[in-house]
Amino acid sequence: MRHVVVMTLTGAVGLMTMFGADLADLFYLSLLKDTNVTAAIGFAGILSFANLSMGIGIGIATAALVARNLGAGNPERAREFATSCVTFTLVVSGTYTIIAAIFAEPLMRVLGAEGEALRLAVSYIHILTPGFIMLATAVCCSFALRGIGSPNRAMFVTLGSAVATLIMDPIMIFHLGWGIQGAAVAHVTANACALAFGLHGIAIHHRFLNHLSLSGLRRDFRAIWAIAFPAILTQLATPFTIAYTTYAMAPYGTEAVSSSAIIGRIVPVAFGIIFSLSGAVGPIIGQNFGARDFGRVKQTLKDGLSFAAAYTLLTSLLLFLFRHPLADAFHLTGEARHYVLFFCTWIGITWAFAGAQFVANAAFNNLGRPTLSTWFNWGKATLGTIPFAMVGSALGGVTGMMAAIGAGSIAFGIASVWVAARIVNRLETGTA
Repeated sequence: MRHVVVMTLTGAVGLMTMFGADLADLFYLSLLKDTNVTAAIGFAGILSFANLSMGIGIGIATAALVARNLGAGNPERAREFATSCVTFTLVVSGTYTIIAAIFAEPLMRVLGAEGEALRLAVSYIHILTPGFIMLATAVCCSFALRGIGSPNRAMFVTLGSAVATLIMDPIMIFHLGWGIQGAAVAHVTANACALAFGLHGIAIHHRFLNHLSLSGLRRDFRAIWAIAFPAILTQLATPFTIAYTTYAMAPYGTEAVSSSAIIGRIVPVAFGIIFSLSGAVGPIIGQNFGARDFGRVKQTLKDGLSFAAAYTLLTSLLLFLFRHPLADAFHLTGEARHYVLFFCTWIGITWAFAGAQFVANAAFNNLGRPTLSTWFNWGKATLGTIPFAMVGSALGGVTGMMAAIGAGSIAFGIASVWVAARIVNRLETGTA
């Protein structure tokens, strides 16, 4: 349990800082007291999250290929893979950036944006999109630094971005009076800072980056794609869920979408430690599986689940106790306030089961069953979200939808843990 807790808490520092900056960003915008602004952030943030998810997927491949080749005593090949992954990130994110910029308005309309919220969301995206490439490349550099064995410099990438956001936001939004457009400029500036920290770490401090070339990418593409494609697919399940939830909320008006955007920023800060469980528990499971110590594999699963449950209970209690001050901080009134209070009262506890699925995913990835992670993530994003949301919405409107989606999370959390436990038992008995 001590190993699980230490690995989880240290891994959560960078995540919590980055998500905290996003929450602060929305707090500053909430001071404008315009639900169209927060709704616009809810709509536009989906495109930004999808870009980050793709960057993380490529980053997972980067860290794996760099670490694997360094471990095999081939540092030059590791450097070539790091360079090719950066090139691949530029190609993928660059293509996505162009598509997002050109089709910003129809994409926002598909999600249900209209009126002033639509206009603000499109304006925000057009300013923000240049930062997509910077952020994705910074993430790739961060994962390469982790693969090299330089976690502190990798953490500077997210810390640098967060600090820049916290400094630039009030200046751009209030001092210059640019509002939501100022928030977009602040984010681009923060992404540039993250990229500077990432490139300095990998290219200057470690001298681990060759000249970028398409020929190098062609040489390494198959190896990168074999890891990056399933990783990207798995990562994209979360923004898909957010996109569908936003789409389902849109018919209920800007207050519903605004509350969804605020909840979407509160969740990573409140439960960011749960997000890091998979990355923390995975190496412990992998090491003990390699040693064929199934007793410790089972104990790690149990401790991971216990940690998720205990942490979620504590955090849910705090959300409940401070639900009114939290709503006051974002100047929420009317229906938007009601929805946020409902989440803090009843829905937060369901994240214990989301944490259980993260632990199960770690087991799948480290016990030779990585495709199960993809299946369960997308199963939850589709079967565990869409039909539940439709039934919940029909029965109880927005709050019914929120409760039903929470029920879907509970179902998939239980199912994923049951499958993970069966796999461990079968591997132990040699029947798998």
